[in-house]
Amino acid sequence: MVQPPTLGAVLAGGLSRRMGGGDKTLLSVAGLTLLEHAAQRLAPQCDGMIVNANGDISRLGTSLHPVVPDTIEGHLGPLAGILTALEWSAVHRPDIDWVVSVPGDTPFIPADLVRRLHGARIDSGQPLACALSGSQVHFAVGLWPVSLRNDLRQALLDKEIRSIRDWVQLHGYATASWPVEPIDPFFNVNTPEDLTEAGVLALQRGG
Repeated sequence: MVQPPTLGAVLAGGLSRRMGGGDKTLLSVAGLTLLEHAAQRLAPQCDGMIVNANGDISRLGTSLHPVVPDTIEGHLGPLAGILTALEWSAVHRPDIDWVVSVPGDTPFIPADLVRRLHGARIDSGQPLACALSGSQVHFAVGLWPVSLRNDLRQALLDKEIRSIRDWVQLHGYATASWPVEPIDPFFNVNTPEDLTEAGVLALQRGG
């Protein structure tokens, strides 16, 4: 399969309440921030990259990728980050019809993520695709057509939809599945205990 041009978007706009607030994605694991882990693993799979983050972007330091705040105010969650990536792509990369998103607190995303998401949505005939590991669908790890940006904006503003799950179920979605052993590639860091575990897992897999 020839993979269509795809923009990568790392969603780093969360409020990190379970970590006590602050910028969870800037916490360090094996010498890199969670954000750097996610971006470095996603970038080689994509034809461009952005980081979706709100507030003072200087706190992110020197970024190799554009940092783009939500296009809708109010900290409406990862669905607003996906909308931001779709709208940014339409304006700045009109040659790209697809966006893949990953949370900024997911340091072990697989190297075949984008290819397999495209394969899943083509094989199923569905317009969207999300990652699956074990029995859990990871709705924030997904593949989104730029053509649905206006639909998504309407869902957020007019229908007040906030859940990625609720929006994708309106359209239908495929899943691409990965095993959870030896490491769940979609392990994400929500608590201090998760951060400690991520450090152990990073050592096991060599960084």
